[in-house]
Amino acid sequence: MPQTPSLERELPALERTPSGNPSPTGPCAMIIFGGTGDLTSRKLFPALYNLAKSKLLSDQFAIVGVGRNDYTTEQYRQVMGEKLQSFATGGVDPELRDWMLKRVFYLGGDFKDPQLYAQLKQLLTEIEQKSVKVEGNYFFYLATSPTFFGDIVQQLGAADLAKEKDGHWRRVVFEKPFGNDLASAKELNCQVSKVLNERQIFRIDHYLGKETVQNILVFRFSNGIFEPIWNRRYVDHVQIMVSETVGVEKRGGYFDVAGTLRDMVPNHLFQLVSLTSMEAPISFSSAAVHDEQSKILHAIQPFSAEDVLHCAVRGQYGPGNMQGERVPAYRQEDGVPPDSRTETFVALRLMIDNWRWAGVPFYLRTGKRMAKRHTEVAVQFKRAPLVLFRDTPVSSLDANQLVIHISPDEGISLRFGAKVPGAQMRVGDVEMNFNYSDYFGTDPNTGYEVLLYDGIMGDQTLYQRADMVEAGWAVVDPVLDVWKALPPKNFPNYAAGSWGPAEASDLINRDGRSWRKIPE
Repeated sequence: MPQTPSLERELPALERTPSGNPSPTGPCAMIIFGGTGDLTSRKLFPALYNLAKSKLLSDQFAIVGVGRNDYTTEQYRQVMGEKLQSFATGGVDPELRDWMLKRVFYLGGDFKDPQLYAQLKQLLTEIEQKSVKVEGNYFFYLATSPTFFGDIVQQLGAADLAKEKDGHWRRVVFEKPFGNDLASAKELNCQVSKVLNERQIFRIDHYLGKETVQNILVFRFSNGIFEPIWNRRYVDHVQIMVSETVGVEKRGGYFDVAGTLRDMVPNHLFQLVSLTSMEAPISFSSAAVHDEQSKILHAIQPFSAEDVLHCAVRGQYGPGNMQGERVPAYRQEDGVPPDSRTETFVALRLMIDNWRWAGVPFYLRTGKRMAKRHTEVAVQFKRAPLVLFRDTPVSSLDANQLVIHISPDEGISLRFGAKVPGAQMRVGDVEMNFNYSDYFGTDPNTGYEVLLYDGIMGDQTLYQRADMVEAGWAVVDPVLDVWKALPPKNFPNYAAGSWGPAEASDLINRDGRSWRKIPE
């Protein structure tokens, strides 16, 4: 039995935000399963602190950490205060930190034990009565291994903690991955839907917390000069890249089961694909945006077994040099078998079967231990005809290219041709660059602030709907099946610190194209 947390009356109020800014959240308790885990320490608590700093949390807000450690609430507050000091994105104001920690409580136990949920229900009642008036609104965040998702939701239902009644709302956030293939995603959706309705379910993808990802829709649909040429008549192809310099760090055991295809493609990369290629929604409501995203995911041309051999490439990093240091091969990482066949790199060639994008290939690549940390969407337009320049020294014209830079620098660049000064007619490439920080400044953040705020406010726009999750897995499943049946023969096939295996270049070169060169 955990010790009953000390409850305090009349906690001090937070100075409110000026009028005209976003409204603070309403009363609620955020219950974090996995409250002692790495995600909670590094991302969730710093994000909540940043929301409090921006005056976006209600005074009637409480946090309950639920974990398997045997902490008292006082011990948990001390631990999380120290973690916040370590992982905050900026300086920590002691007064604001204390305001937040006084609203923090802890409960330890087994996620599969019904007694834990009875104790949680009692604790939430006591918080309501003696400390923070959260008005029965509960925001459950499952920062646990996905293997616990179904059990936790079932237990929440059995304890009557998930049912919405008397004007109280209940919402549940699921961290990725949501399933590990199509069958498991369908099974989990079915299991969860027996307890929750879809408007209570928030399947998170932290990539959508990035400002530039959200800006894709604004850029496309608020500027009259781009949307008319955003189609097969003018676009030659699209490249989407998410490269990481890190290896598997301390997640070797998990990652070797998942691999890069499962870990990155059905969620992060397909979100970028859908936002880049979707039709204009009738509004920015979550239902309208999800409808159009879902149409794109269902329109991705299914892979046959033969397609997988020609349109999908996998890789695994070997040893290499990065930033002047020698780094080990994937198979030498902690928790990874010495003969592992798990991929750390994936490249895909996708086709979208709809009127707008017919015949336009989408090239995706993502990997670990790459030469540079970089995420971008590059739209390459078709070349202008050379006929006008046939009697000049100009022998070729480069294609215009629009690049949406997502990380680490956020911005947009446009490449176009201009005359090189001089007596002869020569054309050179120039770039127009927009950087978020130059125009709007930067507020250090974790990428979770807007997602947590929207979740508490009940806005699902930046979350995934059930049909979107299943559509993503439906595309990936044939690749998983072929790769399982045909183990790789040449792993490791790229050096750490490179841009991936040679086969990835072959994938795009066969079409007479090449990967965009990433600036150093």
